[in-house]
Amino acid sequence: MSAVTNDTTAPSWVDAMSPKTSGSKSDVEDIQDRFMTLLLTQMQNQDPLNPMDNSQMTSQLAQLSTVTGIDKVNTTLQSLIGTFQSGQSMQAASLIGHGVLASGDKMALSEGQALLGANFPQDVDSATLTIKDESGNVVQTLDLGAQKAGSIPLLWDGKMADGSDAPDGNYTFEVQASLNGNNVSVEELQFGMVTTVSMGSDGMKINVPGLGALDYSDIHQIL
Repeated sequence: MSAVTNDTTAPSWVDAMSPKTSGSKSDVEDIQDRFMTLLLTQMQNQDPLNPMDNSQMTSQLAQLSTVTGIDKVNTTLQSLIGTFQSGQSMQAASLIGHGVLASGDKMALSEGQALLGANFPQDVDSATLTIKDESGNVVQTLDLGAQKAGSIPLLWDGKMADGSDAPDGNYTFEVQASLNGNNVSVEELQFGMVTTVSMGSDGMKINVPGLGALDYSDIHQIL
């Protein structure tokens, strides 16, 4: 007697599990229905002399349970991601009109004041702030002393090295630091005002003139 499992009319795994239009059914329900149809077809067309044993059936049912569980986990994760993004958008919108510090080495002096910042990756025992005009000339060097690890805001009063007032305008700055005589790389932080928050294909962006479109993680401090 030939094995009935060779019958070409029996549905294959690929045919049975491939996506089909399921009306109002969810993807999980559709997969379950097709899986059970396949399993019943296999049982009906199995070789009576070599039937499917219990371990095979249990294994296939376990596979269905795994697929269903993974699909439910994915659905839950998508829901959590949507909730997180919605909350993040609301939080970002509250930044509009606030000043922030993000990576950058430019600053604008206005009425004798300029805001800037620095991010120290570790504690340092000495740090120096060097300010340059638009031509690259050093106009002031300030001793910041020892600093703890982390981001700090800084304020320049517009005084040049000779004690005179620097003209309003655009300047650049550099922060150098050391620990036990060894140089420590410091990230300069530029000040800007948040004007808008936008959503696009690349996610949420916080728009800051002079700094561009920032991710929320790009912001070191909110002032």
